[in-house]
Amino acid sequence: MKTQESGIPVPTSGSPDHTLALELVRVTEAAAIAAARWVGRGDEGRGKVAAVDAMHGTLRSVSMRGMVVVGEDPRRDPAVLCHGADIGDGDGPACDIAISVGDGALSPARDVPSALAAVAVAESGAMFEPPARVMEKLAVGPDYVGFVDLDRPVAENLRAVAKVKDGRTADVVVAVLNRPRHRELVREIRDAGARVHLIEGGDVAGAIAAARPDSPVDMLLGTGDAAEGVIAAAGLACLGGAFQARLRSETGRDSREILHADDLVRGESVLFCATGVTDSELLRGVLYHEGRTTTHSMVLCAKPETVRIVKSAHPARG
Repeated sequence: MKTQESGIPVPTSGSPDHTLALELVRVTEAAAIAAARWVGRGDEGRGKVAAVDAMHGTLRSVSMRGMVVVGEDPRRDPAVLCHGADIGDGDGPACDIAISVGDGALSPARDVPSALAAVAVAESGAMFEPPARVMEKLAVGPDYVGFVDLDRPVAENLRAVAKVKDGRTADVVVAVLNRPRHRELVREIRDAGARVHLIEGGDVAGAIAAARPDSPVDMLLGTGDAAEGVIAAAGLACLGGAFQARLRSETGRDSREILHADDLVRGESVLFCATGVTDSELLRGVLYHEGRTTTHSMVLCAKPETVRIVKSAHPARG
């Protein structure tokens, strides 16, 4: 058995566990810090490249035998973290990995990176590789599992959540990506009497926030990136929430099949780790102080079911 510098033993086989999850914090922290340095500079490409390089460099030292199942699109970015890339130091459990470094891309609305740098890990062969790039999504927390369905009208799902919440529909808050394609969805939500919480970046933060008891968000709805959908499903699986998705084809031939969290990320050994780039519904972003940089991260494990919030201070460099 290998040992980290911290003295924590690292398993050389078996399934992903909480020890690996804590190693992944270094990965998302490095990517978030690299992306955050480009906030507000108006250069989407440089921020993304910096985040990819930082994540890849740190992943190489993580104790696992990983393969990227959901990663960068080689058609748009010939990055080292594209599908099929081998990741890790060659020891530890065999894993499937989903990464989100698109969070380093600039938001057209505010010229800032999206909310998170995130990694999800499952046992080898357990993670779904989406054949489409777009996914219709619905996410709720544990209290609403079994009460909502992506096939039902928006108003019906909102009434179901309000009933479980023992309140009015006006008390329900729905996170929706702030995109032109969601104008009709926003209208439906408001016509039903619920409130809309618009999110600027990726929708991973909104999906996970829907399952957190200290969050104002009750539900996530809308269409977004399919890769981020797999990562969000991993987080919801760790929190006991529900995630439903339907693949959208660029040709217009959409699938009618509803995929659930356990279709996207199978098994009990599921990990999720994210670090804030900028402030979001889920985490604070990177903060710069004299002599140090502060990050805020969330680490989730499905077995044993644990939630860790990690605040780290890093020595300032350069």
